[in-house]
Amino acid sequence: MSFASRRRSGRFPRPTRKSTRIRRSRRQTRAWCSITAMKGCSSAPSSGSNTVTSWKPGSPPGPRSKQTIGARVLRGRHTRESNATMSKKSRISWLLVAPLLVLVTVGFLLPIGYTMVKAVENPEVTAALPRTAAVLDTWDGEGMPPEAAFDALVEDIRSSRSGLEFGAMTRRLNFELNGSRSVIMKTRRTVDALDAPYSESLPVEIAEWGDPEFWRLIKTNSNPVTASYLLRALDLQVTPGGSIERVPADRAIFLDLFMRTFWISIWVTVICAFLAYPTAYYISTLSDRAASYAMLLVLVPFWTSILVRTTAWFILLQTEGPVNMALVWSSIIDEPIQLIFTRFAVYVAMVHVLLPFQILPLYSVMKRQGPQYLRAAASLGAPPWRQFLSVYLPLTLPGVAAGAAMVFMLSVGFYVTPALVGGLQDQMVSYYIAFFTNQSINFGMVAALSLLLLVFTGAIILIAHRLIPNVGGAIRA
Repeated sequence: MSFASRRRSGRFPRPTRKSTRIRRSRRQTRAWCSITAMKGCSSAPSSGSNTVTSWKPGSPPGPRSKQTIGARVLRGRHTRESNATMSKKSRISWLLVAPLLVLVTVGFLLPIGYTMVKAVENPEVTAALPRTAAVLDTWDGEGMPPEAAFDALVEDIRSSRSGLEFGAMTRRLNFELNGSRSVIMKTRRTVDALDAPYSESLPVEIAEWGDPEFWRLIKTNSNPVTASYLLRALDLQVTPGGSIERVPADRAIFLDLFMRTFWISIWVTVICAFLAYPTAYYISTLSDRAASYAMLLVLVPFWTSILVRTTAWFILLQTEGPVNMALVWSSIIDEPIQLIFTRFAVYVAMVHVLLPFQILPLYSVMKRQGPQYLRAAASLGAPPWRQFLSVYLPLTLPGVAAGAAMVFMLSVGFYVTPALVGGLQDQMVSYYIAFFTNQSINFGMVAALSLLLLVFTGAIILIAHRLIPNVGGAIRA
């Protein structure tokens, strides 16, 4: 006889609601006893009571408590084990990410922070002329300074003329006023022969010390923080009255320099995009074997340094170089033309160096696009040009944006290529950063130019992100 027929016949009666509660209570009690390991616990429920009115430690809970002690203990143990597991995984994750955080901090955040500090730091005058700076701090800048300023100046020059701070101070003042270095050096040579009072003998020996403007120069640059470098990088200056004005036209070079840098970078980016798009499309249509050989040709320039590739263009574009000879031989031109040291040479060399950075992201995006979208557009009656503009181009725009952002950010920092194949009017911001680092030794201007270049580049990227949404997604990718 089957189980169902036995139940229908009454040999196995259907369990009542009370018996179900009793069995559930027994299971809960056994679970609680196994967890707490209490001796003497009975698995039988209390005498038919359905609710727990009171509970004492050491006795099992009732059968119908809303939340039994066993469930609480199980939940607590599970929570502790889960927290311990998550804490262990979190520690492991932090250990894995720690090298990247150290690299970003040491190689990116600290240099940017140091650059921001150097762009406004001004310790040279105070370090070399501490007594003079203290006296001039109380001077209102009107007329000649007090006699104590002359005494402090002579004492400072005698005590610090052989230190490194003295040379840094002369360079700092000469940056603000051309000819200041020669005045300070002449004062150092004649300071031992001066007689007191110095307020009378010093202007007699060196006439510049009788000019209040020269003393105001020292007072202005005695502050530990200055905006002079940032203002000069924007072709601005502070007048004796404290207002800001444009520098004379013969000294205004940096705004044009930034405009030239971004103009060259934008044109290089546009040319790379137009050349890379058909190249990447052609490679994406090849078979896997042919595409691997084509990508090998694209990657070959990475095996040689930028200096070698730029030098090759320097040889090719010379007046007697192969390019001019080929143009003369083909009767396109009658005589060799000037190709080297021109803006054209800068464009050619920079495009050659940066073109692979545009091809690679474009190829990766085009390779993922199947032909089904174009077939669907064709089946709907779209002509080929409409298929490209409405279907294929929007699908590949993330690759264009990623490559363009990479090419632009690399091109704004180019130094070797414009320096070798470009003329004086083709140099970019990096050329003057190298000049202030190696020749002028003016690290304040180096920091100011670098900081402004970073800010302007970031602003252009943000504007492009607003105008072209795919740029932002490509950069995040």
